[in-house]
Amino acid sequence: MSGDEGYDDPYSLIDQLRGDGGVRVTRAGYVAFDYELCREILRDRRFGVRLPIDSAVPSPLRRYAERVVVPPNPIEAPSMFALDPPEHGRLRKPVASAFTPRAVARLGDRVREVTTELLDAMATHESVDLIENFAAQVPIAVIAEIMGFPAADRQLFLRWGYHVAPLLDVGISWQAHRRAMAATGAMRDYLAAHIEKLRREPGDGIFGLLVSTGDLTTTELMASANVLMGAGFETTMNLLGNAVPLLLSHSDQLDLLRAEPERWPLAIEEMLRFDTSVQMTARRVLEPVEFEGSVPLEPGKTLVVSLAGANRDPVKFPDPHRFDVTRPNAKENLSFGTGMHGCIGASLTRLEVLQALSALFERFPDIRLDGEPTRRRLSTLRGYSHMPVRLKSR
Repeated sequence: MSGDEGYDDPYSLIDQLRGDGGVRVTRAGYVAFDYELCREILRDRRFGVRLPIDSAVPSPLRRYAERVVVPPNPIEAPSMFALDPPEHGRLRKPVASAFTPRAVARLGDRVREVTTELLDAMATHESVDLIENFAAQVPIAVIAEIMGFPAADRQLFLRWGYHVAPLLDVGISWQAHRRAMAATGAMRDYLAAHIEKLRREPGDGIFGLLVSTGDLTTTELMASANVLMGAGFETTMNLLGNAVPLLLSHSDQLDLLRAEPERWPLAIEEMLRFDTSVQMTARRVLEPVEFEGSVPLEPGKTLVVSLAGANRDPVKFPDPHRFDVTRPNAKENLSFGTGMHGCIGASLTRLEVLQALSALFERFPDIRLDGEPTRRRLSTLRGYSHMPVRLKSR
């Protein structure tokens, strides 16, 4: 299978690699594809996320590297994505506690406002790029609300986010890495100034509340900001983009949602299962582990957890390659992970996609693709970079 085929259809390759199940051995390390195995690994304390610092490094320098150095991207310490207990819990708790029901409800109101504004603007055109004009704009507006960013700065973060996203992937080019480093440097400077402003005037936004509690250092606040922005933007944008051609190519499913709109919440779960925005995550083996029917796992090795493979496991999801918005167990998908590293903003992402997607198809019942969408050439994050659509019948 060529590289392009792998980007366009990773699921055929996953089926080939899955084999008889269990942990598979590859040149890059171990890989798990089966639902129950992936779920167990994500919840098992014998697996961690932290890349170990050489034990020969003096302990004061190790602590400095772990706690003080500003992270260049959201998957390096002190980001909670890259920490194991107890540090992980210390950083996650204040972020999770900031997502109060009141805060999330206010964000839901903002999603409705932004969606209406975007659809009104799109209605003045016959054709638009749905990623640029809708799928990217919904989450960036919500992130601006969470972070307390001025609306005028949204496009800055869209541009920076485009360059930073490849850091979440594997095997990127030197040019892409250089662009990502430049973007993270600009983001770091912006966030440092923004945090200082919020110390003086925190407001009532989620990130402002994190700053005002004083529980996190500036470095840790910047790491938390990267988590909120990266996870909150990429997952929502890609899920919105993936959903449109999926529904348009399954007209019977779309007709059912139009006839019975109360089915939308379960349909979102099936979209997450069928074509997840985050295809894989990774863990480090911390101690000897052996699963029944698998090779022994050696400490220090990397274990890739295929979320896409788990979501298409035929044992868990019968007829897994069939898109079915009535699938009763669709909500058991692993698209947001599980365990201590499960996505904090999963409920908010579901809310954003539900409101935005249902409103899009209600406002433009004749929406159609107006050319071939362009897939992003990334392995970990699955989505589109461009998607021309015609909003009205000719």
